[in-house]
Amino acid sequence: MQPARSPSREEEAPQGTLTLHTQAVERAIQVMHTHIQERLTLEDLASVAYLSPYHFNRTFHRLVGVPPGEFLSALRFQMARRLLLTTSLKVIDICFTVGYTSTGSFTSRFTQMVGLSPRLLRQRAHEFELTGGEHTEIYPIPSTGRKMNNSLIGHISASPTFRGTIYIGLFSSPVPQGAPVRCTRLYLPGTYRLSDVADGVYYLRAAAFPVASDPQSYFLPGENILLGNHTSPLVIRHGHVFGDTDLVLHSPRLTDPPLVMGLPLL
Repeated sequence: MQPARSPSREEEAPQGTLTLHTQAVERAIQVMHTHIQERLTLEDLASVAYLSPYHFNRTFHRLVGVPPGEFLSALRFQMARRLLLTTSLKVIDICFTVGYTSTGSFTSRFTQMVGLSPRLLRQRAHEFELTGGEHTEIYPIPSTGRKMNNSLIGHISASPTFRGTIYIGLFSSPVPQGAPVRCTRLYLPGTYRLSDVADGVYYLRAAAFPVASDPQSYFLPGENILLGNHTSPLVIRHGHVFGDTDLVLHSPRLTDPPLVMGLPLL
């Protein structure tokens, strides 16, 4: 049985205020997309949002779930991943294109966030083959001495006509990056289970790829992908789960944290 979910601060705010704040944040995110190579400061983004830097930072974090600087960094690596998979540009050229000046720093951070190095991402994309199946749990947690045997059960909702692969993962960061702490996949919306999850604080994320004959659609799904997320974390303590474990898949929104991890290549 899931505990009752408390209304979020966004839900408690007057609808008019929430709409204005959402529009302000979306203006800033649009600027991030169109000026991704440039050095954008908090003051620059706050000015676009017509808010003070302090108010903008708090509002952005509350609505999106991550600070604006972290969101911008994730966007840059999402763009880098796209360039690696759709162009023959050298890694050093992609590094400069997304605003980095050091190839070493770029490669190290890319590997951390995507879960694969730039060269390995390209190699696995070239070798990728489409597969199908049933419910499969992946990414087991190695023994760490922490309390295990906790199970998390939830439900994924989507259009009844959806057919494809749904990845559900727990992450230690609000941005879905690197390999998840624990992950499973479904081939239809429904109930999922994640077993042997250590006590901790996690962020639940889902990404669904509709059936497609072109593997490129799985690497760069664009508007075809469906996402599921909550801005609030899940807490697992002494085997008890606190938070909402159900997700409703939706089309990408401007305010969704960028999907940086190298699905489905990890």
